Amino acid sequence: MMSASASLLAETPPDIPANDEREARARRLALKHSGEDALEILRVAIKEEFPGRIALVSSFGAESAALLHLAAQIEPSIPVIFLETEKHFAQTLSYRKKLVAKLGLTDVRDIHPSKEALTFRDPSGDLWKHDADACCTLRKVEPLAPALDEFDAWITGRKQFHGGGRIHLPAFEASPSHIKVNPLVRWAKEDIDAYYEAHDLPSHPLIAQGYPSIGCWPCTHPAAAGDDVRAGRWRGAAKTECGIHGLTRA
Repeated sequence: MMSASASLLAETPPDIPANDEREARARRLALKHSGEDALEILRVAIKEEFPGRIALVSSFGAESAALLHLAAQIEPSIPVIFLETEKHFAQTLSYRKKLVAKLGLTDVRDIHPSKEALTFRDPSGDLWKHDADACCTLRKVEPLAPALDEFDAWITGRKQFHGGGRIHLPAFEASPSHIKVNPLVRWAKEDIDAYYEAHDLPSHPLIAQGYPSIGCWPCTHPAAAGDDVRAGRWRGAAKTECGIHGLTRA
């Protein structure tokens, strides 16, 4: 599924320096499957390329149900990793339970930050006020790395229309330790809305309150009509990503 607006964003995947086996493989897969739809990209990744060695990382946020529904059609037992930062909205946690039950997902894993690290580096629970990057590292980046150790690849819900560093995102990319699969890369907002309607997927309850993108409650705010979809994340800061897609082990 890809609207006309999404097709404007579809480009040949950017060059990936094939300086090791993983980068060469990601480049090959990106070029081979760049024109395929999301369901086929997922099928290839889950059933052919990385059987038993792939996970899906989900925030159970504003657009998450579409990717989870697609994955459940192929393999409902696929491991789904949820970074339980202990700073999520209560609505996100209830939405997570609702989606898991509706979609029949059987292996959803709540990954918590280290209790020792929290005690030492964020004893008051307000690190986000002083250093949002350090908070994301503590509660997301560091817990994700060991959670992915048993896998060769992981699936993300990133899309080109989100802009910023995602505008040239390929369907497959290499990180220092994994191949990342981005099946919804060419979807536009219209595609997401149409998919939710076609499959009767419930919306995150905070969408109706003006939250187009939803993360942890201290750093997520409503966005005005016409704003960028991620405008409510880390408002007033130059920060646009939590860090799990940066130059980390993941």
